[in-house]
Amino acid sequence: MRLIVSVFGLVILCPWLGTAQIGTRFPSERKIVKDPITGIDLVFLTSIPNGDSKIYQTHNQWTADGQWLIFRSDRVPGEAIAVHEESGEMVQVTEGGYSGMLNIARNSMHLYFMRRPIRSTIDHDGSMEVVEVDLARLFTDSKAGKLREASVYQRICGITSPEIGAGGDMALDGESEEWVFFRVGKDAAAKHLPKDTKIEAAFGPRNMGAGPSGIAKMNIRTGEVIHVISVPFQVGHIQTNPWKAGEIVFCWETGGKSPQRTWTVMADGTGLRPLYPESEYEWVTHEAFLTPDEVGFAVMGHRPVSGLKDSQTPSGTEVGGANPGQELGWGSSGTREKPTGFAVVNLRTREMRIAGQTHRGSGFWHVTGSGDGRWLAGDDFARDIYLIDRHTHEMVLLSSGHKTTAADHPHPTFSPDGSRIQIQSAMLSEDNRTMNICIIPVPKHWLERTYSKDLTK
Repeated sequence: MRLIVSVFGLVILCPWLGTAQIGTRFPSERKIVKDPITGIDLVFLTSIPNGDSKIYQTHNQWTADGQWLIFRSDRVPGEAIAVHEESGEMVQVTEGGYSGMLNIARNSMHLYFMRRPIRSTIDHDGSMEVVEVDLARLFTDSKAGKLREASVYQRICGITSPEIGAGGDMALDGESEEWVFFRVGKDAAAKHLPKDTKIEAAFGPRNMGAGPSGIAKMNIRTGEVIHVISVPFQVGHIQTNPWKAGEIVFCWETGGKSPQRTWTVMADGTGLRPLYPESEYEWVTHEAFLTPDEVGFAVMGHRPVSGLKDSQTPSGTEVGGANPGQELGWGSSGTREKPTGFAVVNLRTREMRIAGQTHRGSGFWHVTGSGDGRWLAGDDFARDIYLIDRHTHEMVLLSSGHKTTAADHPHPTFSPDGSRIQIQSAMLSEDNRTMNICIIPVPKHWLERTYSKDLTK
């Protein structure tokens, strides 16, 4: 029996008791289910309740060959699993655990993540190691039934010093794939701030957002670690431009509304600025790269207008209960008295446009876009998925029925070719919470559309 220790939400497999071997295979659970509302065929790549969840929508989901998706799962507690999109076969792709974000390279068959060094899983000194997985070799050996020890497939790129206080909110540089960027702790960040910097206190009812914090980077070939930037608030959701080297987007993380949510900076620490300068009445959240020059985010319209009685609230706009953001402590932002919806900001011109908004409920919550600039998609509190044609501005309900009781939101992410969307869904779960990995195809008649203008230019 393996002992599993959980420390601050991080699952650690105790090495002296052994771990499941990297490359272990699992049978296909793939099944096609017709969406009960829209009639679209949903492809469930997992369908058994094993605690599956997708990588966060700010990051890549598919391997470079376009054949596998990697996700988190309790099939092997603390380890990541890859599923072949066509066959449904599954392979364990880590051994020894991981911490925080899984980073799938777009240009090579590699996976990167952070974890505590195996030698220090009990008396942890604060150091973290960055690990590279050779997916191509692993998949080949796993299929052939000729697996070797984990060190053949996993390479330690480098180890951070304890003083940095490195966290697992990590992102792989999109084009060069030579650096990974990660969050550093308060003490390390404070050393790089001017002495007269005003440190931000916690903001909002979740008591989060206090600074300072910062971002550092590691060269995955040499292990060199360099400090990038320090800021006087809590850093969250570090992500990189998948198409351009050295461009970073991150947020001021409060667990809800921030005074200034979105930020961008270059990999050398220059160019720090708000990505979208927001007003106090705007609730901006869940930013994600869409195209080489654009970032999407939600301007939330999920809260009732202040002063309206329940009898005056239009039917279908209620979003309370299990959904977040209704606490009075967040202030007056997030209502639809001002423009809300799926926002797209151009990193070069700084122009922002609202691409669409749902007619009721919370409005858009998590957003994604196809890299070619054709489509946008997003979820809402009802776990519905909407699709937008950026050329015609047409918006349709693409998929529904994913259960508001699910353990998390769908977090949609487009495939690299823009032909399908990955979500996590509780549609098949008897407990109405456990999620599975699901693929939603973009309708064929949408894919066959042609246009005379490229909206990304």
